[in-house]
Amino acid sequence: MTVLATSDRVRVGCFEVRWSEDSPAVLGAENALLGRDDIVLVEIFTAAEQRRRTSQAYARSAVGARLRVIAVDDVAPRAAGHGWTVVVVQRDPLTGIEVRSTLTAPASVTALRVQHELRNGGTSEVVLTTVASASVGFGAKGLDGLEILLADSEWLAENRWHGQPLRALLPDLSLPVHAQDGRGRATLTSHGSWSTGEHLPIGIVHDRDDGAAFAWQIESGAGWHVDLSQDLGGATVGLFGPTDLEHQFAHRCAPGATFTTVPVALAVSGAGPDGAIAALTGYRRALRAVEGAASLPVVYNDFMNTLMGQPSSEALRPLIAAAADAGAEVFCIDAGWFADPALGDWWSTVGEWREAPARFDTAGLAGITDGIRARGMRVGLWLEPEVVGVDSPTARQLPEEAFFRRFGQRVQEHGRYHLDFRHAAVRAHLDETVDVLVREYGVSYLKLDYNINPGAGTESEAAAAGDGLLGHLRAFRSWLVDLQRRHPGLLLENCSSGAMRADYALLEVTHLQSTSDQQDFLRYPPIAASAPASILPEQCGNWAYPAAGMTVDETGFTLVTGLSGRLYLSGFLDQLRPEQKQLLAEAVALHRELRDQLCGCVPFWPLGLPGWEDDAVCLGYRLADGSALLFVWDRSEAAGEILLPGVFGAAERIFPERGQEWALSAESSGLRIRTEGGVSAGVLRLTGPGEAEAP
Repeated sequence: MTVLATSDRVRVGCFEVRWSEDSPAVLGAENALLGRDDIVLVEIFTAAEQRRRTSQAYARSAVGARLRVIAVDDVAPRAAGHGWTVVVVQRDPLTGIEVRSTLTAPASVTALRVQHELRNGGTSEVVLTTVASASVGFGAKGLDGLEILLADSEWLAENRWHGQPLRALLPDLSLPVHAQDGRGRATLTSHGSWSTGEHLPIGIVHDRDDGAAFAWQIESGAGWHVDLSQDLGGATVGLFGPTDLEHQFAHRCAPGATFTTVPVALAVSGAGPDGAIAALTGYRRALRAVEGAASLPVVYNDFMNTLMGQPSSEALRPLIAAAADAGAEVFCIDAGWFADPALGDWWSTVGEWREAPARFDTAGLAGITDGIRARGMRVGLWLEPEVVGVDSPTARQLPEEAFFRRFGQRVQEHGRYHLDFRHAAVRAHLDETVDVLVREYGVSYLKLDYNINPGAGTESEAAAAGDGLLGHLRAFRSWLVDLQRRHPGLLLENCSSGAMRADYALLEVTHLQSTSDQQDFLRYPPIAASAPASILPEQCGNWAYPAAGMTVDETGFTLVTGLSGRLYLSGFLDQLRPEQKQLLAEAVALHRELRDQLCGCVPFWPLGLPGWEDDAVCLGYRLADGSALLFVWDRSEAAGEILLPGVFGAAERIFPERGQEWALSAESSGLRIRTEGGVSAGVLRLTGPGEAEAP
């Protein structure tokens, strides 16, 4: 990778920022799609000025058009082997707004991180209403051959990718006839604080003919927005954090004050969508710097299809013994440990985070956690730090300013108030909570859940509700970093009703992401197989919950789901039949053998990213040693065949070793699998030249 700076351009990796005396900076890349040089790098909308030419898109902003480059700073490597950082400084002579754009390119990855800091260098207050984290022009050669891939998501049905021609979103308007740019847009927008609750903040555009592709990732848990628009020169994708119209965002910037945009990542490839996702995968690994990122213990959690938030000493003891016998290394007690069972539904009482003595025998919760450690496992505990139930004593003890507020009232959602981590009393309350859990119960793993969406945010200490939400999320992220500094070795799971807030604003500083709350093991494969497109494989916590009522093939099926990322166990393991327990032991042993390779693998999809109803689902990992792993699920009840195109080499099924047999045969077009009928799944190892060609 090289960095080159001249009087009118700067290169960092395969990306280039260009400008002239008469124009602001623009971003391009060594990529056939990103060759345009007429789209400004930073679009800025204020309460006083919006566009210089009307449109429904966040494009052609008046302030953005006036920016001029005044300096290029810090053209230097971040650290040996870790890539380069370049800072491009622009200024608007009319308002005095100065923009420092930090461009970071990790070593050996065709990706770029973009983040801007705006400083009000004028003499009057500026109210920012929308600022682009990046605007990228593409499609100078035309839009007709381009395809766009986006992903929908919701509770129990995460990561549903779908592709369509870009022209389905941006119709041909015969713009040259009118000699004007288009005025419409196609959009993708998050809702409230569930950043991945409806859509993923990731997208891919690729040329179906030559394989050129680029992808983006927005790193925000506090609102994000994507604008796709077209003009005479092609198309533009605008990537934003919270915006004015979509998220009720505005930020007051006094003279001398600064505002920082949410970061975004751009990745390019000549190998289609899989290549673009591979570049994002390398970028995500370079991004994370949390202690214990390479520590991948086998976690057992008592919630899914098991205790479901109703733990007790009597219920936990056999599960602890069975989890230890199976080889689990962390035993996580999920929700309910703090709630008196006489309450029944404890939902609206959370927030005090003290053990409920009535749930445990005379030894209390400490007796249970001592028992977990005595069996050689680390202690995990469930916590939902950002909420307080309306019936909790904490709701009356904390000051009003500690809660989200709109129109002079506390924001209430599903019987809960939302805390504002910008407030010192909130951080002090949760600091004390975690300190007690670590000190008195030996907790070294926290499952941090997030089960409500409070909407636009809070108006406290903010120009608008969306500004308050962004401030809270940044304060919460800072608290997570500080928590790990104060408690070295503490592992944090980022959970949010499964994966409703699975973005890299938080995944950068946490260890594990629960990929779903899906309790139907037959529905889980497309979720697990698609998760590595947006989450690092080593962070994908895929639930495997074998049950005594399952057949051997069904038991293997759910365990393959767990093995396709981080094996995350649940279920009444003490009730399993001997042959099921043997399968479980084999799965844990295999995960321990493979887990170190997860931290360097690259995902690919021989059948393409799966559809929600697909019978055959396949996820592949290319490993650093040149071999590959395939995770294959057959959800059809009938006997049949699965052809994996472009997959070559010697194939061996390494799990499960019992149950339905598969016949594997290498053909000129790829690997063919013949199944016997009834649901089944398997893990295949591929070795030999060309073992995992791109489809």
